[in-house]
Amino acid sequence: MESHSKHVRDIALDVRRFFELGESYRVFHGSSNSTRPRHGSHQNVVDISMLTHVLQVNTESRIALVEPNVPMDRLVEATLAHGLVPPVVMEFPGITAGGGFSGTSGESSSFRHGFFNDTVNSVEIVLGNGDIVQASRQERQDLFHGAAGAAGTLGIVTLMEVRLVEAKKLVKTTYRKVTGISDAVAEVQSQTENPDVDYVDGIMFSREHGVIITGELTDTMPAGGTLRTFSNAHDPWFYMHVSDTTKDLASSNTIVEYIPLGEYLFRYDRAGFWVGRQGYTYFKVIPFTKVFRWLLDDYSHTRTLYHALHASGVSSQFVVQDLALPYETANAFIQWVDQELGIWPLWLCPLRKCALPSFHPATSPQSSKGLPGGEKGASGTTSMSQPMLNIGVWGWGPQDHETFVTKNRQLEGTLKALGGRKWLYAHTYYTEDEFWAEYDRPWYQALREKYFATTLPTIYDKVKVEPRAKWKNPSQWSTSWLTTWPIGGIYGMVLATLSGDIGFHRRATWRYKKE
Repeated sequence: MESHSKHVRDIALDVRRFFELGESYRVFHGSSNSTRPRHGSHQNVVDISMLTHVLQVNTESRIALVEPNVPMDRLVEATLAHGLVPPVVMEFPGITAGGGFSGTSGESSSFRHGFFNDTVNSVEIVLGNGDIVQASRQERQDLFHGAAGAAGTLGIVTLMEVRLVEAKKLVKTTYRKVTGISDAVAEVQSQTENPDVDYVDGIMFSREHGVIITGELTDTMPAGGTLRTFSNAHDPWFYMHVSDTTKDLASSNTIVEYIPLGEYLFRYDRAGFWVGRQGYTYFKVIPFTKVFRWLLDDYSHTRTLYHALHASGVSSQFVVQDLALPYETANAFIQWVDQELGIWPLWLCPLRKCALPSFHPATSPQSSKGLPGGEKGASGTTSMSQPMLNIGVWGWGPQDHETFVTKNRQLEGTLKALGGRKWLYAHTYYTEDEFWAEYDRPWYQALREKYFATTLPTIYDKVKVEPRAKWKNPSQWSTSWLTTWPIGGIYGMVLATLSGDIGFHRRATWRYKKE
């Protein structure tokens, strides 16, 4: 704690200096799991990359003191050593606790526990004027609520108290086949009412083949039970295993397997759900076979996939969007995605209600009927959202840039018409007026003024996509050249290799090891 306090004081001094000078700055975290484009460059940098530690795990109070740059796999390692686990764990092991709080992290346990920030009891935060304060549901409640999902635009979170729950050795995993979109949506919603279930998500492989996946924490596996792992190079990719296991299954029939807890929490790491397969599509000449997936396994994990995505320029051609919709309009949205984008598989994940206003992808029951979404105001939260269904849409978009932007704009318009909202980690094409028609600007602006954050970029400044620049000088031309096929992909793989993330997963203690 002494070292932590010194680092935070130094961070606060930097922030105060820029505040007094009236100068903008950027915060350097050390890594990012966002696919948003990076806007401009600042000479002024506040470095918080050293805040990478789990400072304490208290088994009596079941809490962990966690610095913001602690990735999920390190947090799980630290808590599992004490027989505890965070209630909500982001599926990608490299996503940080700070990213989960300041962004939006809805996972397969979120139908029960809410977003990741709902499992955080309190935060230490450096305000825009350099003051170091505490915020919780009891102290500075408006700041605590507003900072969750605001992408760091209300201050710099430097420490979190995260709630923990009892861990079990295994997750009893049930795959239930469905043969229609409406059946899938209904089954997800039904399973959220099952008191025995701890995790719920689903995969729609096509209009006729979907699988709803439920998990129950347990310490025992019955005789004859099947144990599965997904983190080793010779293991199947999880989504492919689910598809192959259920393709010949009759509708509503089930298959049960037992997965070690750590393996279950990060089951989508290899291939980043199914996005890793697009690397084979990109390079064209590499066969998508079990042998090559084994040979290139180090490049199939999400840490390296993110490096490659950013460096290669592929993110400007790839649809990476998470959308949340009311259950009653989810079917219509999936139909639109099928007709207009043709992207499969799709991920389904149920979300619990949350307090409004918020930058989380949540709306009031009225907004799904085309009416204003809840009361607006600067005094704090005024209402609760409705339960929502997260739909993950990840796949190649149109190659032509103008068509790509048009389709993304149409997606945003369709989402609005159906009463939904999107995650703000991804490409956002709203104009400023359109953005603030979706979110509560008076509430947000009042918080920025109250907590000295007006010199920081707004959340719209951080999430907007700028029009693609025309290359006018040699340095811009060089950047453009590095993102052309296949140079961009090779460049991305080289940077991923040099990042030091290669083989990181092999050292993870959450991985199942035979005794």
